[in-house]
Amino acid sequence: MFEGFDRLQIETTGSTINLLHGGIGPPVLLLHGYPQTHVMWNKIAPVMAKRFSLVIPDLRGYGDSGKPAANGDHNVYCKRATAQDQVEVMAELGHRSFHVVGHDRGARVGHRMALDNGDVVRTFTSLDVMPSKAAFDNMDSDLAFAWFHWHLMRQPEPLPETLIGNSAQFYLDYLLERWTGVKGSISSEAYAEYLRCFSNPQTIRATCADYRAIELDLIHDEADQGKTLNCPMLVLWGSNTAKRPGWQTGRSLDMLTAWRERATRVRGRAIDCGHFLAEEAPDEIIKELFEFLPVM
Repeated sequence: MFEGFDRLQIETTGSTINLLHGGIGPPVLLLHGYPQTHVMWNKIAPVMAKRFSLVIPDLRGYGDSGKPAANGDHNVYCKRATAQDQVEVMAELGHRSFHVVGHDRGARVGHRMALDNGDVVRTFTSLDVMPSKAAFDNMDSDLAFAWFHWHLMRQPEPLPETLIGNSAQFYLDYLLERWTGVKGSISSEAYAEYLRCFSNPQTIRATCADYRAIELDLIHDEADQGKTLNCPMLVLWGSNTAKRPGWQTGRSLDMLTAWRERATRVRGRAIDCGHFLAEEAPDEIIKELFEFLPVM
């Protein structure tokens, strides 16, 4: 995987970020989600690198990036901190402004980055994510059921760390199977990397801290209520929710409507797949990104 890309680790103010970079053209930052790593981009990166300079990191707490102890301080894993990591990474690589494509947790990081650094984010693409505040303001039983992991991982330490850690592979396998709509879309090589990283007790500790930080993320979102993104935005989501009813929208939310309350220029559509769009429908995602992202 990722032939032709260079691996690098960059020290940021709050952590160490592991990343791959390569390609030619305008800079694009690809941010992964939970429970995965940068490896989730393995199917689209080789094609995108023909038109764009890609930076593909592990978020703080994930993969081979640093996993600082939170010790109950939500500032350590709030999206403002994890977004700042990536702004510093891009600056170190010489990219003062860039496009952001985020999946799952990566989209939440990208949203906060665009709010805090409007002059840095040229465009923002969100893959299968409802804005956090919209989801929690409209939480119903369907959404709560689909998002059981949110409510588990927000519990006080060490309850979720112990439960997940006692059978990490079982938990990972359950999430990957439950959230996938296209059978066989996650390659054995990618799965081996997900399992290697997820089995690390420090990853489990850090990712639970990441989810607990929603308490502070929502405070930041509340402070920015009414602030809209001016950069162009692409919203794509998986429409196959047969195994995850209630995912993202519950009974009352609409994906595009929610994002249009937070950005001035939004386009997007559903993709016939599950949660892992970049692995389940890579050709469609590449097509959408090539049509959306400017090449100059």
